[in-house]
Amino acid sequence: MKKALKLGDFELFWLNGGSFELDGGAMFGVVPKVLWSKKYPSDQDNYVTLINSPILVKTLGALIIIESGLGNKLTDKQKKIFRVKEEWQILTDLNELGIKRQDINYVILTHCDFDHSGGIIMLQDGNFTITFPNAKHIIQAKEWEDVLAPNKRSANSLWPINHAQLKDSSNLFLVDGNMEIVKGVRVFHTGGHNRGHQIIELESRGEKALHMGDLLPTHAHFNPLWVMAYDNFPLDVIALREDWENKGIEANAWFTFYHDPFMLACKFDKNGNITDKWIG
Repeated sequence: MKKALKLGDFELFWLNGGSFELDGGAMFGVVPKVLWSKKYPSDQDNYVTLINSPILVKTLGALIIIESGLGNKLTDKQKKIFRVKEEWQILTDLNELGIKRQDINYVILTHCDFDHSGGIIMLQDGNFTITFPNAKHIIQAKEWEDVLAPNKRSANSLWPINHAQLKDSSNLFLVDGNMEIVKGVRVFHTGGHNRGHQIIELESRGEKALHMGDLLPTHAHFNPLWVMAYDNFPLDVIALREDWENKGIEANAWFTFYHDPFMLACKFDKNGNITDKWIG
């Protein structure tokens, strides 16, 4: 049975949304390998492992999933290109927790790149269907505009197959800016990684967690200058990461991770030292 990180009255469970490998240079941009490899090891081909771990948030009145994993629709060619190591298993994990996919009330996506939104539409008996049929899917309006009309760069990660069934459904809920979804669960439009990126703040009984998505993909990216080659607006990422890290540190907040195979959440001090961590 999975262990929960307690956050006041909330419980947070990390689910297995699959793992893959990407080039370490792309993940750390202009940072020399001699520096980033001290915090995040790579293989002989310079690839680093990334997990995709959706977070189940159990509040007193709702079941929420943050991000959705790789999904089960990748072709053999795509699995080879992205060096997929573990398959998407979040429904199995939910079942072990006694939760059916129909029980989920909200799905919150920081953004719609394939590694974050691949699990919102699943392949079942040869047909595509919404994985969480009773859930409102919370996406920034600017992000949805780009989903419908991606540019040459974003088309490489905003795949129509991951969003088609949402388009005309009652499951799609677009947010324009900042909003409280349920008590203690708030989204903030940030941009930075891409135009419609949002982060999620969780707060219960004075305890707080920040899910910064791809603004802080792993613990090794704490330094605001360590931006990814995948970031569309790197100067914005630097400013946003610095601002939100300072807010989180001041609030003694947990920083939750979606891609980090070494820890699922941690707390930092102002110098970037890890003062506490959660590995499940």
